Amino acid sequence: MSVTSVDKDFDALTLTLIADFAASVEQVWDLWADPRKLERWWGPPTYPATVIEHDLTPGGEVFYYMTSPEGEKFHGRWQIVAVDPPAAMEFVDSFADSEGNPAAGMPATTTHLHLGAHDGGTRMELRAVFGTREQMDQLIQMGMDTGLEQGVSQMDALL
Repeated sequence: MSVTSVDKDFDALTLTLIADFAASVEQVWDLWADPRKLERWWGPPTYPATVIEHDLTPGGEVFYYMTSPEGEKFHGRWQIVAVDPPAAMEFVDSFADSEGNPAAGMPATTTHLHLGAHDGGTRMELRAVFGTREQMDQLIQMGMDTGLEQGVSQMDALL
């Protein structure tokens, strides 16, 4: 398994996942940059993702949905803040309605991705920053930490 740690820092309001891969930075970046590859790992294995829009440029958006085993669709949206391929990206991750609008009453996180060379492969750091402790508690209760770990654990098979 590629995930080496998942750290919840309730004082700093962050959830940080570290994963190490036996692949180049460019290969790991491609799993984010190619929407068909992103679909194969973003989200838990039982909730496959379908990417509708994918624009990894500042001001761009990624709009997707995950389908539950029962067929229910859960939409999500990234608003891209900054991109430095193949090393880094920052985006605001939020729940969305079926039209891609932010879901009312649901918290968003600002997510920082950093990829760097490490031990002959790549280390990926994915840090979600929450606005409040209540928002962090809500998303952790919904399984954000477990879902993120399960999703990232699928990346090795694609590299």
